[in-house]
Amino acid sequence: MEIPFLSFSAQHGPLKKEAMQVFEQFYDSQYYVLGKMTAAFEEDYAQFNEVKHAIGISNGLDALHIALKVLEIGPGDEVIVPSNTYIATALAVEMAGARVVFAEPDEKTYNISPKEIEKNIGPKTRCIMPVHLYGQACEMESIMNLAGRYGLKVVEDNAQAHAATFKGVKTGAFGHANATSFYPSKNVGALGEAGAITTQDDGLAYLCKVWRNYGSEKRYHNMVKGYNNRIDELQAGLLSLKLKYIGQWTQERIRLAQRYLSNLSKGPVVLPYIHPDASHVFHLFVIRTPQRDALQKYLDENGVKTVIHYPIPPHLQEAYRSSGYNPGSFPIAEELAQTSLSLPLYPGLKDEEVDYVSDLILKFYKNR
Repeated sequence: MEIPFLSFSAQHGPLKKEAMQVFEQFYDSQYYVLGKMTAAFEEDYAQFNEVKHAIGISNGLDALHIALKVLEIGPGDEVIVPSNTYIATALAVEMAGARVVFAEPDEKTYNISPKEIEKNIGPKTRCIMPVHLYGQACEMESIMNLAGRYGLKVVEDNAQAHAATFKGVKTGAFGHANATSFYPSKNVGALGEAGAITTQDDGLAYLCKVWRNYGSEKRYHNMVKGYNNRIDELQAGLLSLKLKYIGQWTQERIRLAQRYLSNLSKGPVVLPYIHPDASHVFHLFVIRTPQRDALQKYLDENGVKTVIHYPIPPHLQEAYRSSGYNPGSFPIAEELAQTSLSLPLYPGLKDEEVDYVSDLILKFYKNR
């Protein structure tokens, strides 16, 4: 049996006719930048995310960057980010001219730990950037309380957790200005690059629209030295289409994850832990084992493709060599990088395929 790590077939196949209709509308409109599709998507996504405003942005990294800019985070400021995350989180801080301060995750959820955040708050700290990793919401109540106590801003990185909640409130609705990505592999994925910022603040929403459009609200009148970070009009239209199906796809992800959890409950691997106040939408299904590399090789030899998220923590990347970090600087993040393995999980994955992957994992340990 051959099982890819990710397949779009079950999602895109049934939507093809509708997607072609979206393209025809886009093509015939002769309005290809910041048109009606962008306006409709921003309204649709704001309603979905239960916030006042959504602003379409070119991609997730640019969304994080602009969120920091509108909050006036820049040179001389420090931003606390997780020590285990995709490097884009840290890069956005650097792009704003601020300094990254890494904080270790909770060992169970893998999300940034509120206790570790507080340990790292200093006189230059201006912002906390929690990442809802793998699809599980961070402990946002504690994080927002910390931010309030210390007078800090919060920018949620919601790229992996569309529809996840903490105590019933959706991720991307807690922070002051929050960013998400619609990279094709995300739970709500475009057919190219796209992102968005969500906020409850009218003034911040206005500034986001200015910054993404060359610093201009009115053509040829530039308020600030902005960027060309506008969402693509066609991608906005396709995302509005996909939002109609996110509930169905999310439930399928959760059902498949529960099947993995049941199949592997008596096995030797560490399974995803779900915080009692959080929901998990399983952008990724990540297991942990000291035999990660050998297990990945065994699964590959038997037709199952897996991915490591993420093999090198940001602080050990070559890009951060000048920052003075060494192996051992963030031991929890480093241990996660050495032991984590993401299994296939996506809408359209069959029950028998989940069972095949699960049986292979159990067989691998039985034969050792």
